Amino acid sequence: MERPNQPVDTGALSSIREISVAQLEHSPDLWLKESTPWVLRDAVSDWPIVALAKQSDGGALDHIRKFYTGQKVSAFLGEPSINGRFFYNEDFSGFNFLQVQTRLDQVIDKLLDLTSSEEPPSLYVGATNIDHWLPGMELEAEFIAPLPSPLVSLWLGNESVVAPHFDYPANIACCVLGTRRFTLFPPNQVRNLYIGPWDITPAGQPISLVDTRNPDYDQHPLFRDALAAALTTELQPGDVIYIPSLWWHQVESTAKINGLINFWWSEQRREYGRPMDAFNHALLSIKTLPEAERSAWATLFHYYVFSEHSDSEQCWKDDAVDRTKNINSEVARKLRAELINNLKQV
Repeated sequence: MERPNQPVDTGALSSIREISVAQLEHSPDLWLKESTPWVLRDAVSDWPIVALAKQSDGGALDHIRKFYTGQKVSAFLGEPSINGRFFYNEDFSGFNFLQVQTRLDQVIDKLLDLTSSEEPPSLYVGATNIDHWLPGMELEAEFIAPLPSPLVSLWLGNESVVAPHFDYPANIACCVLGTRRFTLFPPNQVRNLYIGPWDITPAGQPISLVDTRNPDYDQHPLFRDALAAALTTELQPGDVIYIPSLWWHQVESTAKINGLINFWWSEQRREYGRPMDAFNHALLSIKTLPEAERSAWATLFHYYVFSEHSDSEQCWKDDAVDRTKNINSEVARKLRAELINNLKQV
């Protein structure tokens, strides 16, 4: 009989495919719009921080200090008992860690001190915008392929695990210090991941409630199906992973000190709006309808929004302006004005 709690054998999961630098350089538009993830080995080893990290943690951390402006950062601090898993407290009224405002150089000092501890507390600084906190560092941490106006951030901490979550932007994550294990799940696994509340989250995005390192299959039986679809990889300094938009991803930092620089970007034109706003509006105005009406709206959405065939099946002249055909600047302006006016009247 299967035990309800069984550690996951990550070695049994499928590996994320690997591509070469030459492939990316030859067809960047292709690879940076891929619908599935890929890994690039040793792609940013020429970055100064990576070269230093391959010699010592201290050298890489001193390099970060050189750029630091002194402005406080947000840090997560958890007791040794959480075993690096930043999560909710028992009744979901809050979290199992403290969020504190502190200096980045003090975090670096503490991370170095904790390397000698057998059971250290968990310390983590995430999504630290390099332009704001470490100006100048972005000039020596450019990705090998052009990215459209990316947001570049530093992530720093000791051993930890960030539960499966998704980001709307596409993501290039570069391991610059320590080691990281990524486990990715396709967007269609949302049901099997047992996603928690959206309005109280550890770091802004909804997360899986499954203890993925030691899942309770009595409580989360469908997680077996999620694991069957999972992809995994381990990154060393210089390695890169591409995570497509909306893919669920868990990130484990597995060394005593770990650092990552990531690039978030979207090619969606700003005038077209944010998909998450449309999602939230649908929760408000469509999820609350009777079942038959929701079903009817699902049909309209599928045909006009998600189908690839609705444009070609419409038989009026090509130059006619209509919101259900190809969206352009003129249609976008019309729709935005209409939405703004209608929302004001609610």
